[in-house]
Amino acid sequence: MNIYTNTARFDTGRALTEDELRTRAPSVFALAAHESRSDRFQPIPTIEIVRALANEGFHVVGAKQSGTRDETRRDFTKHLLRLRRLDNLTAYSVGDTVCEILLKNANDGTSAYDLMAGLFRIRCLNSMVSQTSTLDSVKVRHSGDVAGKVIEGTYTVLEAAQKTLAAPQDWGTVNLNRDEQMIFAEAAHVLRFADADGNVETPIKPEQLLVPRRYDDRAADLWTQFNVVQENVIRGGLRGVGRDANNRRRRVTTREVNGIDQDVKLNKALWLIGSRMAELKGIRAAA
Repeated sequence: MNIYTNTARFDTGRALTEDELRTRAPSVFALAAHESRSDRFQPIPTIEIVRALANEGFHVVGAKQSGTRDETRRDFTKHLLRLRRLDNLTAYSVGDTVCEILLKNANDGTSAYDLMAGLFRIRCLNSMVSQTSTLDSVKVRHSGDVAGKVIEGTYTVLEAAQKTLAAPQDWGTVNLNRDEQMIFAEAAHVLRFADADGNVETPIKPEQLLVPRRYDDRAADLWTQFNVVQENVIRGGLRGVGRDANNRRRRVTTREVNGIDQDVKLNKALWLIGSRMAELKGIRAAA
């Protein structure tokens, strides 16, 4: 996921400070609800949960906040945090897969409090990390013992994420022929570019999603192909030539997926496609 690349450094293992977090996502520090909410809406101050999770060994290493045209919502709107355990001596290297916790919240009514598990493959030690899955989530209502529920939910989703660490090894044993690779790419192509009616009009072709961005990603196994497609879908930069409304040629370059909800939705769907492909090839991926 894109929010990770500028904030999570595996060579230092350092968490974001609260000052850094305030700069990246000021709505994390909202202690009250936005004025548009009724008295029944109970705000959940994310910063209080962040501090409680820090006591449990989970620290924020990535943060992003949704944009808003309403300046009154800037300090209350949707944000997504990424947390990792930093209380161990694990040394990560290029190609490793790491368990993470994703925490989403908003105090303006645009998002429920949501905890999700994710896996991340380290591409290089200068923070270039791409998400390889987003798993089942635990939602916490804006009422009751929020901190206790979130900490309990954190261990639930972390356990789910750890089970999926078998995927890099298991999927890596499954080779896809060209037809199978195209099936994967075509499904991802529809996910990324189809409109609400399922129509795809982009000049970007499904086979472009299969083009690796680095030498080490040229293998035909499912794990590698999954990561290649996922990166091309999320990071953008694919180019094509289409026609405008006047039938004139126009060059098209896909944009990076920056929206929190779209990013999470695409990654969940891609993980599901990969899991189903693994099952069809005789491997039952952990869920």
